[in-house]
Amino acid sequence: MELNELKEKLRNYKKEEIIFAPHAEIQAFSRDVDLEEVRRNIMNPEKLVYAKEQDAKFRNEEKYDCYFAYSRHLYHRYALTVDGKVIIVTIIKINRDWQKAIG
Repeated sequence: MELNELKEKLRNYKKEEIIFAPHAEIQAFSRDVDLEEVRRNIMNPEKLVYAKEQDAKFRNEEKYDCYFAYSRHLYHRYALTVDGKVIIVTIIKINRDWQKAIG
């Protein structure tokens, strides 16, 4: 799926349709990432600069590795699953050149 298509798809989800896996909640807490900020990034994905589709286990499921850029050296990386809802599986906050990380 193209990046703009994914952005448009994410914009259609409401706050209550964005769910955090327990692992993601722990990671957000330990990395000082606000869960409401993650929700805002999903509902309004303007900071989404790169997404790579991953292999899904189930037929109606889509998985993505997503990069949300705040600056050249600060980004959030979310692993998420889409299957009627958005499930955030992993949250990583990284302070280094994101362009090299995805290159």
